[in-house]
Amino acid sequence: MGQLWSTIEKGIADVSNFLWTYPLSIILILAGIFLTIRIKFFQFRFFGHVLHQTIGQIFKKTEQKGTITPFQAFTSALASTAGATNIVGVPIAISLGGPGALFWMWLVALIGMATKYSEILLGMKYREKNEKNIWVGGPQYYIKKALGWKWVSTAFAFFLMIELIPSTMVQSNSIATQTEGAFGWPVYITGAIMCAAIALVVFGGIKRIAKVTDKMVPGMVLIYLGICLYVIFANIDQLPNVFGLIFTHAFSPIAATGGFAGAGIAQALRWGVARGLYSNEAGLGTAPIAHAAAKTDHPSRQALWGIFSVFIDTIVICTISGLTVLVTGAWKEVSGENASNMINVAIGSEFGDAFGSSFISVFLLFFVITTIGILTFYGEKQAEYLFNLKAAKFMRIVYILSVFVGAIGGLKFVWQFLDLLLAFVLLANVVPLLFLHKEIAALTDDYINRVYKKRTKKKKIDLFYEEEDAS
Repeated sequence: MGQLWSTIEKGIADVSNFLWTYPLSIILILAGIFLTIRIKFFQFRFFGHVLHQTIGQIFKKTEQKGTITPFQAFTSALASTAGATNIVGVPIAISLGGPGALFWMWLVALIGMATKYSEILLGMKYREKNEKNIWVGGPQYYIKKALGWKWVSTAFAFFLMIELIPSTMVQSNSIATQTEGAFGWPVYITGAIMCAAIALVVFGGIKRIAKVTDKMVPGMVLIYLGICLYVIFANIDQLPNVFGLIFTHAFSPIAATGGFAGAGIAQALRWGVARGLYSNEAGLGTAPIAHAAAKTDHPSRQALWGIFSVFIDTIVICTISGLTVLVTGAWKEVSGENASNMINVAIGSEFGDAFGSSFISVFLLFFVITTIGILTFYGEKQAEYLFNLKAAKFMRIVYILSVFVGAIGGLKFVWQFLDLLLAFVLLANVVPLLFLHKEIAALTDDYINRVYKKRTKKKKIDLFYEEEDAS
């Protein structure tokens, strides 16, 4: 029996690795390029406008229809992507693909902006109110309402609902193991703390989740970036060499050095692309679920937060994590087997090993609590779509319990299905996006012509009168 299960596990792992190394990566890249062309390179041409309408409007109140503010929707969605993937995942990508992996991570983020923008755009257009008069949406709604593909919308909701069980298990186990090593806490203690904290958050619904994330997530991100930037500036003389390594070894192999085993171009491409996709979730269809509750006057206006989230998640946070381990030389000191500790070593080189380990452990604990909180919300919405509100409450309990089970290392065989289930979710979302490209382009053009140009024209008129008054 043991031999049979080992064979099954290996088969699942091989299929998952193949799917994420070749077909899915190619599909996501080509889809991102295609959508970028269809929206006429919107994420590049209007990037200044994106910054003004997102980060520049954080404190602006809106009376538009919706349940939470645009910024709360953004931080809720960011909570599911910012965390372990950015902090631990990037060093792992570098350990397996070399410094060149960062280049491919940047590239996939630039085109991933179009994908995330597109899915949030459609999610906003096809959202609806549930029995509790709360706005709900996501790929399952636009797949069914725009294309009439009921079986695909059902498949997306079902696979995502199931996928979130092993996803929460893996998240909680990684933190329980980390805190056990850093502080000696038993894994069941960490599991119990996470369950209690997550329950307090998710039982308040999207409004409470949003209130928690809009206060915790920005603060945690800024503190993490501040610590890493200090380390980078302390080793600023290494930056020219580091950028040389990144651009050179994106297109050429790099030999083994110290604890680094060496990597070829294919490995840099594979791990850079995979980590870039994992870090911002562009194409997975999760972000529209959180953004659907936002107050806005046009689908594109809220979708601008999708462009900004990919920028802050991958271009900023992942880059800072990568540069931190590269300038300190931690990527050469730590072996591939222990790559998840690489950022600890890098920060410890300036602040001491004890601080590096403790800092990352505590930060990951807080990040994972907010991450699992929003993942639980995502899962509930799928159960609500497939069945009803009672089923959503039942799945909430399942996800909270899975946090504890994962923390103590239980049901590990379920974890093997994580990447496989993610593949189904991704395909069920990306393919419909491509079929809806005309609608995406039309909505974008409508925003540019009716909102952006009108605003620009009004700004010029106001400026003219200001100059007239001054004269």
